[in-house]
Amino acid sequence: MIEKRDFYINGRWTAPAAARDYAVIDPSTEEPCAVISLGDRADTEAAVAAAKAALPGWRATAPETRLAYVEKILEIYKDRYEEMAQAMSLEMGAPIDFARSEQAGAGTWHIENFIRAAKEFEWVHPLGDGTPGAMIAYEAIGVVGLITPWNWPMNQVTLKVIPALIAGCTMVLKPSEEAPLSSLLFAEFIEQAGVPAGVFNLVNGDGVGVGTQLSTHPDIQMISFTGSTRAGKAISIAAAETLKRVVLELGGKGANLVFADCDEKAVKRGVRHMFENTGQSCNAPSRMLVERSYYETALEIAAQTAAETQTGAPREPGRHLGPVINKSQFEKIQGLIESGIKEGARLIAGGLGRPEGLNKGYYVRPTIFADCTPEMTIMREEIFGPVLSIMPFDSEEEAVAIANDTPYGLTNYLQTQDPVRTNRLLRALDAGMVVANGKSRGAGAPFGGVKASGRAREGGRWGIEEFCDVKSIGGWVE
Repeated sequence: MIEKRDFYINGRWTAPAAARDYAVIDPSTEEPCAVISLGDRADTEAAVAAAKAALPGWRATAPETRLAYVEKILEIYKDRYEEMAQAMSLEMGAPIDFARSEQAGAGTWHIENFIRAAKEFEWVHPLGDGTPGAMIAYEAIGVVGLITPWNWPMNQVTLKVIPALIAGCTMVLKPSEEAPLSSLLFAEFIEQAGVPAGVFNLVNGDGVGVGTQLSTHPDIQMISFTGSTRAGKAISIAAAETLKRVVLELGGKGANLVFADCDEKAVKRGVRHMFENTGQSCNAPSRMLVERSYYETALEIAAQTAAETQTGAPREPGRHLGPVINKSQFEKIQGLIESGIKEGARLIAGGLGRPEGLNKGYYVRPTIFADCTPEMTIMREEIFGPVLSIMPFDSEEEAVAIANDTPYGLTNYLQTQDPVRTNRLLRALDAGMVVANGKSRGAGAPFGGVKASGRAREGGRWGIEEFCDVKSIGGWVE
């Protein structure tokens, strides 16, 4: 078991003000794999004070100097890449090959994209032609609180910490207490890169404690949060009194519209995407809507893909699913599978209980329901596990209406070979991100949603802008 780790405050590893141990559970064994300390108000105050003291100097540091620190962080990350993959495999149960290729890789990917965006970023630029002396300046918003989830640890940490550093903000990071080991390792990268004391601070804690303290703190000018819609609402309410900026990236219930003219890999691709990371992704395509003439074929492909999907131990090599994060999540997923059965959906793969041969660990059977209807619980609620719901549709208009009939609006997906329909539906689907035929949204594209999915725009130029105030200037002298 990993020894207890302290907090990183003001450039030093610091013992908590009051000992409050928390066991980090390996979800594949249900046994503790590490012990961390949870912070209290004194720890939060110390971290915020350090960030506040460091702000004037860091904000005044030249953008190219701040960027040089980020480039050093990337270099260290790449040198210690395997450590990062191992940390995430342990803390959240990601299969080691997936941890190496996707979980750890998400961090380097985002840092590289931010570096590219920063080199092209115009910190001061003219308002436009015909307005001499009128300028727009981007300036660091100030001290920021960063609250990150357990399901894609480095994806979310780098999407927040790196643009905040580039923008000239100082910060306090509270990673999820469920998967803190990767963030503690990332703090080592920050320290090794020589980032000035107080610019980056890390305090472990839970949402009720440190999370609320950051959200309500008068010296914090912005909260960037990724997590559940329920928690996002609570943070918005808590932050209102201090009028800080609140940036939220929340849950999703993505629809995947499959038309009869889709490519032959579309259904398999959709099922595998749903099961990726054991279904623990806010942008998962969890509702598959299939044109009726292709419906039975799609069900056969989906059931076969589920049958081919293996589940196994995180430290074993290979392409398989690991466990879900913890007992409460396992029980929630089991309850939602049971609700699907009771509400009349047809189970064509998986179901209740653990996969065969696994009697310990929070493993969930890769599950697919057919003949779903829009009002079913499994079609309305974010399950956050390897559970896919499929239903038929008869017209394009019906498919779009069903896809958009949700409080969420993070990511929708489209499968058709008709170019006119493709472009029409890419605009008609109500989400912050829409992807057709398995294509990439592009390096540096913003990640974020609408409605109950929050309205963050993380990544690339947009991610840097989120940590800036816009200053309007008149009378600039060339």
